[in-house]
Amino acid sequence: MRGPIYGKPRVTHSQGGDRLTVTKLPPPTYDTVVIVPARNEEVGIMLSLKSLHRQSRRPDLIIVVVNNSSDQTEQYAAWYAGSDRTPPTVVINLTNNPHKKAGALNHGMEWLRQRVGGRLDAVKYVLAMDADTELHPKFIERAINVVDSDPEIGGVSAACLGRTGLWRTPWQRYLVGMQIIEYGRAASARYRTNIHTMSGAGSFYRGAALQSLIDFRGQVFWEDHRNLVEDYETTLALKERGWKVTANQLCIAYTDLMPTLRELLQQRERWTRGTVDALRRRGWTKFTWHAIATTVLGLAGAAYILGWGSTQLISAATVGFAQRPIFWLLLAFWMIYPAVMVRSLGWKAMLVEALLLPELVFTVVRTYWLITSILKSYFTRVSSWK
Repeated sequence: MRGPIYGKPRVTHSQGGDRLTVTKLPPPTYDTVVIVPARNEEVGIMLSLKSLHRQSRRPDLIIVVVNNSSDQTEQYAAWYAGSDRTPPTVVINLTNNPHKKAGALNHGMEWLRQRVGGRLDAVKYVLAMDADTELHPKFIERAINVVDSDPEIGGVSAACLGRTGLWRTPWQRYLVGMQIIEYGRAASARYRTNIHTMSGAGSFYRGAALQSLIDFRGQVFWEDHRNLVEDYETTLALKERGWKVTANQLCIAYTDLMPTLRELLQQRERWTRGTVDALRRRGWTKFTWHAIATTVLGLAGAAYILGWGSTQLISAATVGFAQRPIFWLLLAFWMIYPAVMVRSLGWKAMLVEALLLPELVFTVVRTYWLITSILKSYFTRVSSWK
């Protein structure tokens, strides 16, 4: 069910005598349109929307799709839409959406498609961003430059960095700090063509690429309650249609991090379990083999660090470290290599990685959600939520 739509309509008309004649306008033309699905995001949605009107290249239209919200997300978005200082904005309220974020995104794209004459390739670029994300002021400008550099690029993903200052206790500071390092390390590794997945925090698509998915299967994002990772499934679908996807270190999105272990595990189990589900549905293909191999290597790496590494440490402590020169070589490697990989985050992150123990503890947590996600994918059904 769709609720009220808020925005700043522009209607042209002429009046002659007592007769009012409404002029039928041609479909509007848009260069860049932003779609923001928002579910109970009253805390962060204004920061996200304000980051859009601070862009060096402002979007032509913002579509906020309020998705099954029970808080004041709709009211905040409507206030933003009513301001004369913001880009043209419409707010669509979905009160009964069974297809989660995918359904909200598709609804916004369907609204846009009808607005421009029936096809999304009438729009040059479509940016999908989460309502808890802030974009760098030059995000849109830089993303356009990347997409325009190669006609085969269907989308460019944001380089996600975590927000700081979200902790209240030393434990929360540790969890958030390790996520900041994790995001920074992942961002450094993503600056190449044919990335694993477009980021939900900020995905910049070519309109023609999205229309090719609609032509192929009738929708951009797969609407199924089993689809926990709509961004990854759509990335695979774009690759299967012949489009390239990439990332860029200058297209930065700042996103919320999980301040508690429970929230972190819930988030990562959803991401990882959804990825495993998608891989199992598609099987071994030229677009999935790398992700499958990475998952297997992740399990092997965790087993090595937590199994062989711990036994070697115990053995070295028993017989004496001086008798184990290989131990010192491995220790030096595992202190230097992780620190170098996060040098872009500054000396504090490098020090944390060099200490080894913080990363080892986080590896235990990471191994837990990886194993539980795989087991849940094979032995449990996906819970439905709206």
